[in-house]
Amino acid sequence: MSLAPPSDLFDVAIVGAGPVGLAAAISCKRAGLSYVVLDKGCVVNAIFEYPTYMSFFTTAPELEIGNHPMVTGHDKPDRRDALMYYRLVAQREALNIEQYTSVTAVHAAPAGFTLETNRRDGIPDVLEARRVVVATGYYDNPLHLGISGEDSANISHYYTEAHPFMGLNVTVIGAGNSAADAALDLWRGGAKVTMVVRAPDLKSTIKYWVRPDLENRIKEGSIAAHFNSRVVDIGQDVVTVERQDGTTFELPTHFTFALTGYRPDLSFLSDLNLAQEPDACLVLDEQYESSTPGLFVVGSAGFAGKTNQVFIENGRHHAEAAVAEITRQLAGRAELLAH
Repeated sequence: MSLAPPSDLFDVAIVGAGPVGLAAAISCKRAGLSYVVLDKGCVVNAIFEYPTYMSFFTTAPELEIGNHPMVTGHDKPDRRDALMYYRLVAQREALNIEQYTSVTAVHAAPAGFTLETNRRDGIPDVLEARRVVVATGYYDNPLHLGISGEDSANISHYYTEAHPFMGLNVTVIGAGNSAADAALDLWRGGAKVTMVVRAPDLKSTIKYWVRPDLENRIKEGSIAAHFNSRVVDIGQDVVTVERQDGTTFELPTHFTFALTGYRPDLSFLSDLNLAQEPDACLVLDEQYESSTPGLFVVGSAGFAGKTNQVFIENGRHHAEAAVAEITRQLAGRAELLAH
């Protein structure tokens, strides 16, 4: 899984080695296109960063790529199942993946695009590709609260597991799936959990088997919850919470999880001035080609305002559609050059 020499021109450069990027790579390989997959982390890095004991919302067949069956011993695959599955798919397909290589900029070029990269050894590099597929997802770019103390050591925008927090006061900010899973797991792990939620209720999108559990824990007082409230300051051992009426109070807190959502980071594409919809989603056609011809954005990366609607389940089909269009375009280009 190594990168070809910088002098090589690839048919397709795929940015992101998550499930959707891997699906694009498999489609490129089967279409006979030369390609490379670049990721600043490991293969399926976002899944690696998920909570240790997380289970997926969906069933195994909906996470499959390249017609490789996903076999698990559970109704819902968990994080470990997914890591093993996507790792084995990448190995079996012998996909051309360069891990720990970040793409810092993409520029239009005569042949298509020039990609500036930073490799694992810290040495900058450049490669060229006729087409680019962006499949970076959104999980590595949390929505920040913009409050005092957010950069301190006792706050995180990611949750892993409950063990280190037994007996501690933990505040969870948010009301979606991430916050719900974390609050319940922390409570089961012996933490004293308090949720702070801007809205008057939990989000309706919480997994159907998780929501009643959390509601019952709140009702019985096992997990405290402050609705219509927001954290306005994070101190060393307290957080300050503001109610809807403007009054404030302090919560004793040893650690805070700010699980308020994530958004795609496409700053490396700034040179291309991509057109956006009013909700910050990119303007994409039915084949997921952006306003810059030849640059395709698949999965949740292009849907900043609708990340709750794009998942592995449908993003993998984005990848297939994009590569089918790329194959058509490049075949037409080759025929034109032949004449």
